[in-house]
Amino acid sequence: MKTSTIVLFATAVVPLTVSLAFANPAMLPKHPGYPMDKAIDPVTGQSLANDPGQANARNREALNNAAIYDDNRSKQNLLFNQNDERLLEKPGAGLLPKVEGPNITIAPPVKEGTKVTAAPE
Repeated sequence: MKTSTIVLFATAVVPLTVSLAFANPAMLPKHPGYPMDKAIDPVTGQSLANDPGQANARNREALNNAAIYDDNRSKQNLLFNQNDERLLEKPGAGLLPKVEGPNITIAPPVKEGTKVTAAPE
């Protein structure tokens, strides 16, 4: 039982580790980052920035770009409703809209309540 657990664990972890090791940073989206520029580690000589050479992130521009990043996927695309062609005005919740054509009114289901006289015994 222990052997099968180890084999199952290895087949799940090894591909994940390999995929992370061979990830391509060129495929990441370009974005304004922190201005690390050409900061280099004195020991290894590698760049200290994740994205060297990127411009500094300006607040307003960064917020706008973050806000519109996912618009194409998340915006609502409703189908055209032919019944909306008749609408002239939408007065609000609980009220019927004004439309071209016949005015439809809905009468209340109860016009008057039943009156019961109290007969004390």
